[in-house]
Amino acid sequence: MPDVHPNVTQVTPLEAAAPSFEPKIVAFFCAWCTYMAADLAGTSRMKYAPNVRVIRVMCSGRIDPQFVLAAFANGADGVLIGGCHPGDCHYQEGNYNCLRRACLLRRVLDKFGIEEDRFRLEWISAAEGDRVRVVINDMVEKLRALGPLHMAREAPQDVPPQQAVLQEVRA
Repeated sequence: MPDVHPNVTQVTPLEAAAPSFEPKIVAFFCAWCTYMAADLAGTSRMKYAPNVRVIRVMCSGRIDPQFVLAAFANGADGVLIGGCHPGDCHYQEGNYNCLRRACLLRRVLDKFGIEEDRFRLEWISAAEGDRVRVVINDMVEKLRALGPLHMAREAPQDVPPQQAVLQEVRA
């Protein structure tokens, strides 16, 4: 057996061949509720998966569906939107706008072949830090089970990019 330094861990060929998949999640959090809940989870030292990158928005109603599509196109394995509970929006009806857009967006994502569990909308108030932990950990586990998202990065050469998207949605 070859001499190996006692602090060096040897990797067997089986371990080297099976890398573990860690999903990348982009989260759009409302500044008034869900972002504050994430802050509460952090200051309370709650343990949740580090796979999420949070983008703070003033209201979930300000999230354009193109932001979600761009996140998937740029390598995200999942997208999480967090907003105020219905009726508690600081901008009166922003979360209702988000809900309407999310329903339509789910149909578009389905047309692109993106699984339903890769996109999630959650209502989380500022006092629900533990709920942020539960939602993130649950989403990470579901995405690990689904595996990486494989999206075609380019449209066919003979079709303009806008037409390729329209053809996908219409199909």
